[in-house]
Amino acid sequence: MTEFYDKDVAERLRAHTSGLSKRYHIIACHVLWREFCQVAASSPNTFTFDLLEQGLHNSPDDLRAAVQAAVDRSPPCDAVLLGYGLCSMGIVGIMARTAPVVCVRAHDCITFLLGSKERYQRYFNEHPGTYWYSPGWIDDTPMPGKGRSDAIAAAYAEKYGAENAAYLMEIEQGWMKKYTNAAYVDIGSGDGAAYKEYTKICASYLGWDFDDLAGDASLMKRFVDGAWGDDDFCIVSPGERIVATHDALIIGTEKTP
Repeated sequence: MTEFYDKDVAERLRAHTSGLSKRYHIIACHVLWREFCQVAASSPNTFTFDLLEQGLHNSPDDLRAAVQAAVDRSPPCDAVLLGYGLCSMGIVGIMARTAPVVCVRAHDCITFLLGSKERYQRYFNEHPGTYWYSPGWIDDTPMPGKGRSDAIAAAYAEKYGAENAAYLMEIEQGWMKKYTNAAYVDIGSGDGAAYKEYTKICASYLGWDFDDLAGDASLMKRFVDGAWGDDDFCIVSPGERIVATHDALIIGTEKTP
């Protein structure tokens, strides 16, 4: 067996000597780790992963910086697959370097689970007050519900006293008033029954409706298989960067200055 002690040389050889499959590098939010592992395992291609922490979209500049750094450190590959939607404009400006960067045309990660941007838009139009629950979101962040509320209230009470805590909770939970529906979706990854029951409990506590949507893995499968021949995908060639199109396509490209 031949061994290479120069890691850079070995990596470059691995990227170009197989010929049996494409080598893709996936950069994605950690909330989609289960789903990407699931679809990648059944793909004919091979993959490396860079899963970034959840919550970067809360500060688009932080998300942009983290994703660009991940693109810049990508190993040699046939393409970088960017497992993000537009995500609060956080991927706008991301530049492809030596390999093309492929994006799914999506506003956020839920499109990956629903199977198309059109289905996402239809559901959004019909249920504008929806808060989304999925295995990755439930795993990675405190979701709206009793557990989250109790934990925040206890932390406020310990730090500021009970009276101030009650006032702070009114402010902290004010943003929830615009939501009326908890929608759960998965593509069959993880313990779906337990995640679904958790979402029901959260919805009941919050006084929201509950909706259970069947996930659709077809978009993610085409993404990892390299079937990018329609407008569900945007290919950013080296020397180009991502832009928001502000139309039905959501994401486009332009030449870098």
